[in-house]
Amino acid sequence: MKHYIITGGAGFIGSNLTRNLLKSDPGLKITCIDNFDPFYSAKIKQFNIRDFKDNPSYKLIETDLATISYASLAELIPEKVDAIVHLAAKAGVRPSIENPLSYQQANVIGLQNMLDFAKLKSIKQFVFASSSSVYGINDHYPWKEEEKLMPISPYAMTKLAGEMLGHVYNKLFGIRFIALRFFTVYGPGQRPDLAIHKFTKNIIAGKPIAMFGDGSTSRDYTYVEDTVQGITGAIHYDKTDFEIINLGNRYTISLKELIEAIEKVTGKKAIIDQQPDQPGDVPKTYADITKAKELLGYNPQTQIHEGLKKFYDWFVQHQDLLVK
Repeated sequence: MKHYIITGGAGFIGSNLTRNLLKSDPGLKITCIDNFDPFYSAKIKQFNIRDFKDNPSYKLIETDLATISYASLAELIPEKVDAIVHLAAKAGVRPSIENPLSYQQANVIGLQNMLDFAKLKSIKQFVFASSSSVYGINDHYPWKEEEKLMPISPYAMTKLAGEMLGHVYNKLFGIRFIALRFFTVYGPGQRPDLAIHKFTKNIIAGKPIAMFGDGSTSRDYTYVEDTVQGITGAIHYDKTDFEIINLGNRYTISLKELIEAIEKVTGKKAIIDQQPDQPGDVPKTYADITKAKELLGYNPQTQIHEGLKKFYDWFVQHQDLLVK
């Protein structure tokens, strides 16, 4: 029986990954670690895990990886572990500018503790959630993994530090470290602070949405099921010992185009509240996914209109919880 640890497992991507893994492999055991950070309502995270929280193959540990020692964590998880998927992090570019120290603690110290736990337990497979934000402002589109990295926010810097910390532990202790650079993941369960969630919520309610800049900024939006497919490929990857891999959707759409697409899905017109550009935001993200295809068999299938429709259906079904 395989046993995986998923940190941040009650969050958006973690809960979708857990659901998919338990469904595809009934013999799998998953330990979820989550601190239910008040960045958004803990009720949403509890809702995320409702389908499998009572599954005997699932265990939830509520703790803060930035403060618990790796030795204490090993006491909580005495079983053999085959792989760690480290998704736990303090998220958000703009909040990281206001409180950079908290991002260092959660994103760097938390990772450090998990790597020391992996070393102690002789766990050889470590998958790390990095971010497209590490590229910063770079007009060499689409971005390849070997691009020069110039992060422009504390959040992005912590993700780059995480990649390098993984490289150190790979070289010193033989832990296979696969860093996945996520590109604007969306879909059912998406965090309420992210644009697609906020825009859908406000457009339905007839409230203004904040559009930062002139609407020309663009993102490579990746549907969560495609991201989960890439993570699963990384869990099983064993050809090399250290890799950094983009998980995007190989095309980019502007903020104006995104708003128009959400208007089409909801059948309502957006009320635009024009705001200045935000510090820390990059003008464009665009992934080259050649490496992910070659190494992980990654093949994103969901186009933006289909993905937005799935998100909208999920939001409408559960808006009693999500609107509060």
